[in-house]
Amino acid sequence: MSHKSGFVNILGNPNVGKSTIMNALVGEKLSIVTPKVQTTRHRIMGIVNGEDFQIVYSDTPGILNPKYKLQESMMSFVNIALSDADVIIYVTDISDHVDKDGEYIGRIKKSKIPVIIAINKIDLTNQAELEKIVESWDKTFPGSDIIPLSALKRFNLDILLHSVLDKLPEGAAYFPKDQLTDKFERFFASEIIREKILLNYQKEIPYSVEIEIESFTEVKKMTNIRAVIHVARDSQKGIIIGHKGQMLKKVGTEARLDMEDFFGKKIFLEMYVKVSKEWRDKPLMLKKFGYR
Repeated sequence: MSHKSGFVNILGNPNVGKSTIMNALVGEKLSIVTPKVQTTRHRIMGIVNGEDFQIVYSDTPGILNPKYKLQESMMSFVNIALSDADVIIYVTDISDHVDKDGEYIGRIKKSKIPVIIAINKIDLTNQAELEKIVESWDKTFPGSDIIPLSALKRFNLDILLHSVLDKLPEGAAYFPKDQLTDKFERFFASEIIREKILLNYQKEIPYSVEIEIESFTEVKKMTNIRAVIHVARDSQKGIIIGHKGQMLKKVGTEARLDMEDFFGKKIFLEMYVKVSKEWRDKPLMLKKFGYR
């Protein structure tokens, strides 16, 4: 029996549901999900194995025009994902427009990589509108599979999986069959904290924050985690901490509970806030935080 394997990279504009789709396909919450744009900053792999296949999914940041070096690094993850894909899942939704990303769509078409168009959030529209959306994408990517779905309601995800398997090339597995992702535990701890900040703070604050895990140590049946929340300006430190430390305490409690669920063990979490002036435009700091 032949074996299939390949890199299936998930691309698309911000906030169309790329992370929700990958989490649903993998069956684990590997990518944090919030209603805010630019929630995903890194390329995150999720590996799905069967007896005769291995799918290496990649969630990627949303396509954007960079305004500072952090966003340039985010777009570098997108560009690499375009160059090494065996199959591309281009995620759009009912409010997205075919011509919104004309330049990038042109690059995808020129790549000759098999493309699946996943139209997400169809539970928020009607049949007539959906047919118009499908028709417009069919004109842009003639011959490609176009799959209307709802990642939130898990509708048509089985059809998406079958489409992926159909396009996957033959080959040996790239990773051990019991491996779920390419990221380490420290990464997921930092992302859980960042998700809580995205959910609890407004305006520029979540986009000015980066999380550094200073220590991650196992002690008997407990994991001790020490995290630093880096902010870009002095004024942001007080906002993160909140009156009498209440906001920081709230974020810490929510993050700890999620970590205990994710890691399956008790967590002792310490968090501190540090001002790292304009870190988003400093290459050395970006490299320290895992960006290119």
